[in-house]
Amino acid sequence: MRGPLLQIYPSPLRGEGRVRGVSFRESPRDYARNLRHRQTDAERRLWSRLRDRRLVGAKFARQVPIGPYIVDFCCRELKLIVELDGGRHAIQAAYDAERTALLERLGYRVMRFWDNEVLGNTEGVLIRIVETLATRPSPRPSPRRGEGEGRV
Repeated sequence: MRGPLLQIYPSPLRGEGRVRGVSFRESPRDYARNLRHRQTDAERRLWSRLRDRRLVGAKFARQVPIGPYIVDFCCRELKLIVELDGGRHAIQAAYDAERTALLERLGYRVMRFWDNEVLGNTEGVLIRIVETLATRPSPRPSPRRGEGEGRV
């Protein structure tokens, strides 16, 4: 029997967000650097608004290796990741959900936008990012019921 017609994981040629493994021939840093040189139109447009602390003073980096993944944009200080999804993400929802879950376990908040949303409504995307940045998670979240100090 033949394999599936649709490739579920990203193409090794484009590789955006690809999981590192034995087929990964370049270092994560070099791979991320190559991705920065091959930005999509949506990535280029959003980066022009995020770079140099242009968005409410938040410092973003692009194509950042985190765990086994390379994320599109990351504000490490505020633990926020912004991912831009092209058409292939519609067929790899399970992969994206697994990836998001791992990044959230590492303490990051993950926002996802479609490329066409960034290209057609850049201001709206930026407003949503600013709103998310404004709702910073507490560095010391409240304990769950029954876990506080002084309980006997």
